[in-house]
Amino acid sequence: MSRPFLALSAMVAAGVITTGAMAVPAHSQTNAVQRGNSVRDTAISQAKANVTRHADTFGFGAGQSLQVKDVVIDADGTQHVRFERTYRGLPVVGGDFVVHQNADGSFKGSARAKAHKVALKSVAPAVDAKGTAAGALKRTHGLARNAKSTPELIVWAADGSPRLAWRTTVQGVGDKGQPHGEVFVTDATTGAAIENYDVEREATGTGHSEYTGDVSIDTTQQADGTFALVDPVRGHITKDAHNLSSSSLKSTSGTLFTDADNIWGDGRKFSTDRATAAVDAHANTAETFDYYKTTFGRNGIKNDGRGATVFVHVGTNWDNAQWSDSCFCMMTGDGNGSTDPEQVDLDTMGHEMTHGVTSATANLRYSGESGGLNEATSDILGTMVEWYANNPVDTPDYLFSDQSTPPWLRRFDKPSLDGRSADCWSKSVGRLDVHYSSGVGNHWFYLASEGSGAKTINGVSYDSPTCNSSTVTGIGNQKASAIWYRALTVYMTSTTDYKGARTATLNAAKDLYGATSPEYAAVAAAWSAVKVS
Repeated sequence: MSRPFLALSAMVAAGVITTGAMAVPAHSQTNAVQRGNSVRDTAISQAKANVTRHADTFGFGAGQSLQVKDVVIDADGTQHVRFERTYRGLPVVGGDFVVHQNADGSFKGSARAKAHKVALKSVAPAVDAKGTAAGALKRTHGLARNAKSTPELIVWAADGSPRLAWRTTVQGVGDKGQPHGEVFVTDATTGAAIENYDVEREATGTGHSEYTGDVSIDTTQQADGTFALVDPVRGHITKDAHNLSSSSLKSTSGTLFTDADNIWGDGRKFSTDRATAAVDAHANTAETFDYYKTTFGRNGIKNDGRGATVFVHVGTNWDNAQWSDSCFCMMTGDGNGSTDPEQVDLDTMGHEMTHGVTSATANLRYSGESGGLNEATSDILGTMVEWYANNPVDTPDYLFSDQSTPPWLRRFDKPSLDGRSADCWSKSVGRLDVHYSSGVGNHWFYLASEGSGAKTINGVSYDSPTCNSSTVTGIGNQKASAIWYRALTVYMTSTTDYKGARTATLNAAKDLYGATSPEYAAVAAAWSAVKVS
């Protein structure tokens, strides 16, 4: 039966020393920390003494030094002190060990890596650093040409045979546009390759988000043990823009979010914890990527597997979000500082990244009716990201940006309820701002999905009229969005207008379901219901 154990460093950091079921409250924090440090320091001192007394057991000898890495104290006082070692100032890879000792500090046992005795005739490399760095750069695969190579002289002992080696880290950009590093270990005497591996390790963090509750996020563990908001699956990275304006940002701007324990954010709106907005942005970018890949087989924004750069905290009280093709990045603001919080909710993130999909496919011009269709595409497919995620905190609906711009920024059943958007097509629609001319496309999508009339969906009441007094029966939003996506990627072009969109979606419906199908008929009926014929 194993004993419960406690990591002393974690207890000290929390200001509580625990023994059995008893905990010292926070008001005793100072004394608790002092006692904890005293216990830790004593354990380390005793462990070093045990290493010296049992030098043969640990292979500890001339030229070696010890570096404490961790201390664990069991509930019964048993101590486990972990050391790494150096030889003549060089790190020994494979030379780490753990000293197990009783509560009184007496030696109990050990756990050792492969290296036992470390003794080299010389620590002068025959192969120089410059040549090693150049060789490592040649061996990288999929890294950008501007990758940097940094060699470090070490004692390689991971296979039990200590020898002088170069450990060379190459940092660049991976095949999905993400920061990526590779490590190459070569014999410093012969130049022969010993091993190579990725710097980063995939990890799963816990995010306390602003809009979607507690979520799991894909992160990367870096060489120094910290975690970064680099998605190793999809390739996107999330950065703090430090309130730079959107016009000033480049893909190299900002600071990558990192964290020591892989627990991010505090789950509050208008949070002062800058990582909270990053949690939503990182998680919802992943949801958008997964929606497109799972639903349509699309591998990323440009269908090339490349991940985007996502910036949070853009501008000052910037109540907006946008996609930029030039930096292949998503930018989100902090809201207006009073009523609208950060612009990182599910449908907003899906909306902006869909602008990238539109740019990579039909490239609908951002003016006139084609501009309205561009915005409608982002509203429609961005909302479908919300339906795909099916998050219990941010329940799927037909209210666009209802979380970050309460009660909503635009709605689908009757777009004119915002006081500006068009429910029905007319000759003047093309002269509206594209965010309002999009109402025609959004209204079509609601009618094609849910049909006309009053109904309640996921607790929200809708009442969608038709412009020709007809009654429309919906086919569900999965079919309606599939038709729209195929129309966008196969039939629409940069100058498609609403009449062209009707033709494009009918062609798409015919491809997917047949010209005599109920789906084809519903597409036509919904367009007629918004006066597009």
